[in-house]
Amino acid sequence: MLHDEGLPRNLTGFVLPEFGRLHGTGQLYEPYRLLDRAGVVVSPVAVWFSELQAAGKPAATLRSYGHDLLRWYRFLWAFDVDWARATRTEARDFARWMQLADKPIRTHWRHRAKEAAGQSAERTEPQAKPPQRTPNPVTGKPAPGPKYAATTRAHCETVLRTFYDFHREEGTGPLLNPFPLDRSRRNARANAHHNPMEPFKGERQGRYRPHVPRRVPRRIPDALFDALFAALKYYRDRALLAAWVSTGARAEELLTGRQDDAEPGQQLIGVVRKGSRERQELPAAPDAFVWLRLYQQQAWEAGVPRGPGLSMWWTLRRPWRPLTYHAARAMLLQANAALGANWTLHDLRHTASYRMARDPQLSLTHVQWVLGHAHLSTTEIYLAAGLDQILREVRAHHARQAELRGRPPAPPAAGYSAASLDVLFGRQP
Repeated sequence: MLHDEGLPRNLTGFVLPEFGRLHGTGQLYEPYRLLDRAGVVVSPVAVWFSELQAAGKPAATLRSYGHDLLRWYRFLWAFDVDWARATRTEARDFARWMQLADKPIRTHWRHRAKEAAGQSAERTEPQAKPPQRTPNPVTGKPAPGPKYAATTRAHCETVLRTFYDFHREEGTGPLLNPFPLDRSRRNARANAHHNPMEPFKGERQGRYRPHVPRRVPRRIPDALFDALFAALKYYRDRALLAAWVSTGARAEELLTGRQDDAEPGQQLIGVVRKGSRERQELPAAPDAFVWLRLYQQQAWEAGVPRGPGLSMWWTLRRPWRPLTYHAARAMLLQANAALGANWTLHDLRHTASYRMARDPQLSLTHVQWVLGHAHLSTTEIYLAAGLDQILREVRAHHARQAELRGRPPAPPAAGYSAASLDVLFGRQP
């Protein structure tokens, strides 16, 4: 598709084609590959993935970056633009499209399998759009909207800018990065004139990077957590929930644990940290080990594999497979459906963080160690009151104000004239 250089494209009605895919290989040295429309590996992405892996980035990071690159490559393929010839015009149009376009509605994998086999896939057209961002009546959290979130767009811009910076330094990409830095910062070193008495500013911002609003971490109030816990049906799910909310571990960190990582005598659970990849033992509540023991006894009697180096968490039905993040998320979605809520697995980590950070007898540095935060400032966000507490206290404030307005004025002290005080303070007699 021909396009005049420098002129904005007409993106009205543009739909991102589903060319190519991100393929998980399961291999240690090349966990993910980006394939083009012909199924050929995209070599510039493969080289960058090797660089990221050499820098210590885990496979989950490569997967996250790969989805952003796939979106960008599909945009270029739709307009027949080579990745090395992409200019700031393409980057600008891509940023405009992500800001204004609706997120694509993916076809379910069962329908895709039927279509690939030549069978008719039963579905209704057109498919419904994602719901608007209306707050959930139980949790108060908005549902995902039909547009790309600001965090998604900011992450994508950072990934693409870093990708082109790497190839520009290697001499394998364009001389000018299609995703430049902000005009006010592109020619200056970050924090070049920093005042040592003031905190450092954030990272250097890209020109097409959106402003990301600061979100208040959501914790699950105790009453709602009890309802969520009661909505779970199996020992395994309750053991997982109790372990997440007491250790503060990330969902993936706990799910990758082995059977010998649990030490009930010491009340410790060993996890491998997401960033450092180091093993760390985290204290857990006694009830978490009670539910874990009930689950293990039930699972081993049913035939779940047993061994020190085997996974701690398994599927509930044969064939036995280690529990994955997506399966654990589906478990929580079922409990949410029964309650009409939309809690996430990460909300459990927020809940544990709030409980520990707001305990006056627990040092904040200890909470930082448990959560695995690199900076204490990250842990300090949990010192502030949660959103539910803020709303409750502000409602109480309004109730007190209404009560005060309904009260009659206090009688004046002895020796003062009520009429004179009304004139002095401008009140009606």
